[in-house]
Amino acid sequence: MSGEPVSAQLGPYQVELEEGKEYYYCRCGRSKNQPFCDGSHEGTGIEPLAFVAETSGTVNLCGCKQTGDEPYCDGTHNIL
Repeated sequence: MSGEPVSAQLGPYQVELEEGKEYYYCRCGRSKNQPFCDGSHEGTGIEPLAFVAETSGTVNLCGCKQTGDEPYCDGTHNIL
C-alpha cells in the first residue's frame, strides 16, 4: 500500500468539536469515517493526527489532505 495520502474530497468537512475532547484526524485519506481515523492507515506508514479541540463549535477540517494547517482547512483544495 502506498505511503502517500489520498484526497478524501476536494473541500473541507464541517464538523462539530467539543472543547477539551481529543480527536484523531485522518491524514491518509482512506478512512470511511472522514475526517476522523478509523484505522484504515494500517500499512501506509501514515499515522493519524491526535489533537484536542480548543473550543466547542463548528470547524472546517481538511478533506484534501494537503493543508498547511493540519487538521484545519486552509483553502489548499482551491489550487489542486
